[in-house]
Amino acid sequence: MANRGPSYGLSREVQQKIDRQYDPELEQVLVRWILAQCGNDGGSAVAQPAPGRDGFQQWLKDGTVLCRLINSLHPRGQAPVAKIQASAMAFKQMEQISQFLQTAERYGIAATDICQTVYLWEGKNMACVQRTLMNLGSLAVAKGDGLFVGDPNWFPKKSQENRRVFSEDKLKEGQSVIGLQMGTNRGASQAGMTGYGMPRQIL
Repeated sequence: MANRGPSYGLSREVQQKIDRQYDPELEQVLVRWILAQCGNDGGSAVAQPAPGRDGFQQWLKDGTVLCRLINSLHPRGQAPVAKIQASAMAFKQMEQISQFLQTAERYGIAATDICQTVYLWEGKNMACVQRTLMNLGSLAVAKGDGLFVGDPNWFPKKSQENRRVFSEDKLKEGQSVIGLQMGTNRGASQAGMTGYGMPRQIL
């Protein structure tokens, strides 16, 4: 974890609530996938992290594993992160995390599904980091370009677009049909209605 003092009061409660969202089972799936995926990028083997949230955060904190992961999802010679360098300097680590996040967005992850750099670097919201990586894995499976390594069942399947194309005749045919949601006046009459402005008869 980063050198932050303990939180108190409401901040502590909020942080505890965020920490409870962290999924140890998802951590194991992500570690297995990242080790398999990065083992296929031609570089040196990625070390296994210590189990638990803090071990997972320390493993990813300098951004090197994340950059190797996103590079492995691109064809050889088209790696988006050109220079990956292990560094003890905070700004360098945060820069590499930021590079990963920007590349993940270009890869196709929605901006709303991407965590912030400080969530990982300070370990403030590791559950959000897990969701970002899970979305990346799901998208890599859905692309079906042969670059995903591992079991496709590790990640939920992304919904696929099912575009329908109708002919001009079919579209014109649809314009003459009154949908039931528009309502109908079949069987309607004004029987029993009083004229406007007339008083109601109270018996």
